[in-house]
Amino acid sequence: MQKPPISKYKPYPVVNLPDRQWPDSVIDKAPMWCSVDLRDGNQALAIPMNVDEKVEMFKSLVDIGFKEIEVGFPSASDTEFAFLRKLVSDNLIPDDVDIQVLVQCREHLIRRTFESLEGVKNAIVHIYNSTNPLQRRVVFGMDREEIRQIAVDAAKLVKELAAGVPDTNIRLEYSPESFSDTELEFSLECCEAVSDVWEPKPDNRIILNLPATVELFTPNVHADQIEWFCRNLSRRDSSIISLHTHNDRGTGIAATELGLMAGADRVEGTLFGNGERTGNLDIVTVALNMYTQGVHPNLDFSNLNHIREMYERVTRMDVHARTPYSGDLVFTAFSGSHQDAIKKGFAQKDDDSTALWQVPYLPIDPADMGRSYRAIIRINSQSGKGGVAYVMEKEYGYQLPKEMHKELGKAVNRLADETGEEITPEGVFQCFNTEYIELSQPIDLIEFRSERLDDETVEVWAVVVYDGTKKNLRGVGNGPIAAFFNSLEEVAISDFELLSYSEHSLGRGADSKAVSYIQLKNKSSGARCYGAGIDTNIALASIRGVVSALNRLMGNRF
Repeated sequence: MQKPPISKYKPYPVVNLPDRQWPDSVIDKAPMWCSVDLRDGNQALAIPMNVDEKVEMFKSLVDIGFKEIEVGFPSASDTEFAFLRKLVSDNLIPDDVDIQVLVQCREHLIRRTFESLEGVKNAIVHIYNSTNPLQRRVVFGMDREEIRQIAVDAAKLVKELAAGVPDTNIRLEYSPESFSDTELEFSLECCEAVSDVWEPKPDNRIILNLPATVELFTPNVHADQIEWFCRNLSRRDSSIISLHTHNDRGTGIAATELGLMAGADRVEGTLFGNGERTGNLDIVTVALNMYTQGVHPNLDFSNLNHIREMYERVTRMDVHARTPYSGDLVFTAFSGSHQDAIKKGFAQKDDDSTALWQVPYLPIDPADMGRSYRAIIRINSQSGKGGVAYVMEKEYGYQLPKEMHKELGKAVNRLADETGEEITPEGVFQCFNTEYIELSQPIDLIEFRSERLDDETVEVWAVVVYDGTKKNLRGVGNGPIAAFFNSLEEVAISDFELLSYSEHSLGRGADSKAVSYIQLKNKSSGARCYGAGIDTNIALASIRGVVSALNRLMGNRF
């Protein structure tokens, strides 16, 4: 890097727009969307999609709800041409979907493009030429008038050829490429000149696409550019202002949102932001950002996992784990305090799916995109009691008493510290079994039965192995637990007090099991902890819970 003062770079000039209106605007309706996955996205792939993969992508885009899809650059290669012809021959283009084809402002390429459109019902012919001063000087060696004339000649040819295909509804889109780095007055001049040729009307509007081909400045400058352009365009009611942002500065999404606030009508982008260099606009993110503000994007991402799987397979690209909404970890809480807040939020959530969504740390309901709760809370050494309890309840149906959350949370954290790895739900469950269910030292319950003698008395008989010795126990009490406690006096276990007892079913039907949670206190030391027992017989489940708690207290497992 150059040491200061920096002479190699300079700030981009701001737009003189002192009465700008966009900062007070809100996005209150969805724009027109155009997917450019099959063109802009495809050309950025190390291994471009083949025809079959492009067909699969096209079908998915239609299912999502795109009504405008740029299918490629049919004049550029035989593969691009063949793909469009397959869409036509296989009758894959719905009547309400407009096919968009990109072509440079060059005569032979435009003519070849029209050949590819035979049989297409609705088409957008998207012409473009570079207009910024750097490319005018370095690439083309042309002045403004020559650059503008290229656009005008191309528009005239498209209009002439469109008249020759009356069965195809042709719409024109023009892009002054590198609008972001072109003088605003000259971009407007080129667009006005193309519009003069096309002669759009309010019921047949021209699309004027203003691409941030390279993102060069902060999003507010982009918004100023769009508002300035909309204000100064002579046929605003006959024009659709379209955005096409790239992400060189990492703010393509913000630039698009501010551009919509500034008056744009339409957005071009790709699924998950695939595109050249740092990528195109991520349409999934912009659309779901709108959804979280109560604006339906008119695109269906209710099965986002399936869309992502398709995208990764046909593009051979990965969606980063932290990509908004779609990444593996974006709804995941490892932090204990976050997990606890999320768990409490879900516990208080209204069952009405139309009720206002209010869950801490989650700006959107993952279920709206088909994401499971497993994506929300995951367990590692940073996790807390709330996350562990959430996993036990949602995955396995265990409704642990609140004070037990901390106990199991500590055990799981110890395991995470020992392994240095994330603990899966299966790992949490195994830890629970190890800590509570599978304990057999110093007491192992071999047999148990009980009999009610009268309304106030129960007698129990038990066989246990205590410190390696088999013992036959008998006790009487006002219930099975009290009677079992009394029987333990025969092996000198009596310094314990029952603090709490709860139980619930782990399923439905006659064969379902019950789980009991028993909290005991050591009278001498004051130590307390929980035990858990499972059995199809609720009385036996409670006795197993007592044994579990005793083993944990006597083994200092708390």
